[in-house]
Amino acid sequence: MTIDFSGIWNANLRESRLLGPIPKAITITIEQSAVELKEEVLVKKPDGTEDRLVFQCCINGEKDRNRLNGKPIRGDARWEDEALVIESWTQLAGREMHFCDRWSLSSDRQTLRMEHREGDLAGQKTVLNRVP
Repeated sequence: MTIDFSGIWNANLRESRLLGPIPKAITITIEQSAVELKEEVLVKKPDGTEDRLVFQCCINGEKDRNRLNGKPIRGDARWEDEALVIESWTQLAGREMHFCDRWSLSSDRQTLRMEHREGDLAGQKTVLNRVP
């Protein structure tokens, strides 16, 4: 089963459970094809500064095709029923970090949940609303 996550999404920070400092806003733009997903994340901080990152992966189970800001990283993405599970390992701050993110859409396709059930961000959940 393939769900299309394409679109522009704004984080509902009140419904989300984020680890670390709470930003002013998060906007995620997703482009998806039959085999690839590209996610551009814009985080606006309370002090007015911004962080941006671009993540890309194959969504057909092919291993080690993930990229973070253009650099290859280990990992894969696979479908589990109607959820997309994206798993990655990358070097950050001098150590290897493991991320395991489970994406799911509400039945009306207007709410995207990105939930970390394991890995270095275990317990984090971002709830996003589709921008019309």
